[in-house]
Amino acid sequence: MKNSPATLPSGASFNISRRRFLQGLSATLALSALGARGLDLLNSKPRRVGLIGAGWYGKSDLWRLVQVAPVEIVGICDPDKNMLAEAVEIASQRQKSKKRPPTYNDYRELLKQQQCDIVVIGSPDHWHALQAIAAVEAGADVYCQKPISVDVREGEAMLDAARKYKRVVQIGTQRKSTPHLIEAKKQIIEAGLLGKIGHVEMCCYYHMRANGNPPVQPVPDFLDYEMWTGPAPLRPYDDLPHRRWWRTFMEYGNGIMGDMCVHTLDTVRWMLGLGWPKRITSAGGIYVQKDGKSNIADTQAATFEFDNLNAVWQHRTWGTPPDPDYPWAWFIYGEKGTLKASTMRADFIPHDRNAKPIRFECLFEREQYPEDVTERDNELNAAPATRRHMLDFLDAIEKRGRPVADIEEGHISTASCILANIAMQTGRPVVYDPKKRVVVGDREATKLLRRPYRAPWRHPGA
Repeated sequence: MKNSPATLPSGASFNISRRRFLQGLSATLALSALGARGLDLLNSKPRRVGLIGAGWYGKSDLWRLVQVAPVEIVGICDPDKNMLAEAVEIASQRQKSKKRPPTYNDYRELLKQQQCDIVVIGSPDHWHALQAIAAVEAGADVYCQKPISVDVREGEAMLDAARKYKRVVQIGTQRKSTPHLIEAKKQIIEAGLLGKIGHVEMCCYYHMRANGNPPVQPVPDFLDYEMWTGPAPLRPYDDLPHRRWWRTFMEYGNGIMGDMCVHTLDTVRWMLGLGWPKRITSAGGIYVQKDGKSNIADTQAATFEFDNLNAVWQHRTWGTPPDPDYPWAWFIYGEKGTLKASTMRADFIPHDRNAKPIRFECLFEREQYPEDVTERDNELNAAPATRRHMLDFLDAIEKRGRPVADIEEGHISTASCILANIAMQTGRPVVYDPKKRVVVGDREATKLLRRPYRAPWRHPGA
C-alpha cells in the first residue's frame, strides 16, 4: 500500500504511512466494542502516568498503554539504576512529548512529587499491595500486574482501599481481553456447543523454575537491594533478582501456582461465570529438582471445587507435557465436546464425529505495531490482548466503572491460588469464607492468610 495524501481543513496536507494506517485500523477495531467512547479515549487529554517497577513486564505494560492512548510519563521508579536508565531512554522515544521522565528509587517519593492520573505497577509480587494501596490513596487509578498479592490479607486490604477511595484498579490478567479467547467464549461456551460442563483441567509444564546455586556476592552499586527486598525477608544477595530468579523463592511470591495458575483459573472463572471455590485441596513439593536453591514446588496438583464442577490444576517444571500443543492451558469438558484453550490458540473438539471442529487462532499485530517485533523480550502473542486490556481500563476510568479484570476478580483468583498453597502446606482441605475472611474451622490455616513483614514495613492487613 502506497502512502496516501490527506487534506486538513486548513488546506495543509501530510502523508499517512502504512504503519500509521494499520495502527489506526487496529485501534479502531479494538475500540469498536466501546462505541462512541472509543474516539473519546483516543482524543482525550494526555493522562499523567507513573511506572513503579521498570523490569520486563512493567515496561511492557507501559509501552502497550503508550500505543493506545495519549499519556505523559511523569515518573519511573525502580531500585535498579540500570533498569531506570533503560526505561527512561525508551520512554523518551515512545511518548509523544519525547521528554525523559524523572526517576525515583522510592515509590513513595514518586507519588508525593507527581500527581499521577494512572499508576502502572510491574514490581515483584511482594510489593504489589503496599504500592497499589499507596497509589489509590494518592488519587490514582491503578493497573497492577498479577497476582495482586503474596498473601490473602494483602488482597483484602487492596480491595478495601480501591473501594474506599473509589479508584479503578485493573489487574493484568489480560486473557479476558484476548481476542481468540473472547471469540471461543462466545461461539462455544455461550452458544452451548459444549452442553453441560462438568469438569475443567488446567496445567503448566514449562521448565520455568530457576534452580541454580550462585554464590553469595556483594550487592552491585546500581542496585538498592534493601529497597528491592522491602517487606520481604532479606535473603543473602546471590544474583540479580530480576525476571526469573526472584520467582524461584517463596519469600517473594507463591511459586508456579501463584504465577501461572492465577492466569488459567482467572480465565476459567471468567469463561464459566464462577466465583469463589467452595473448597480447595492441594498436594505437591520438590520431587525432582532438588539440587538448587529454589524453594518453590516443582510438582503440584490442586483441585478447586465449585458447584457441580471441579477445576483441577497440575504443574511440573520437568518432563514433557501430555499435549505438546497445549503446555500451558486449560481444557473445559462438556457432554457435547471439549474446548482446549491457551494464550496461543483454542480448539473445539465436538463429541459428535459428524460435527466439525473449530479452531481459534491467536491475533498478532506485527505490521500495525512493528515496535512489538523489535522490543526486547516482548510477548508478541500477548501484546494485542494487553492493548485491549488497557483500552478497557481507560474506558472504566472514563465511566468510573468496573473494568473487565477488576481488583475483586483479581483478588478471588489470586487468593484461591494462595489458599491452594496453604492446603498443600497444612495437608488439609481449605474452605475460605470471603465474608468472615477466615478459613472455616481451621485457626492454623487462618493464621497463614497473613505473612509477617520485615521491619519497618507494616502489613496493610494489620
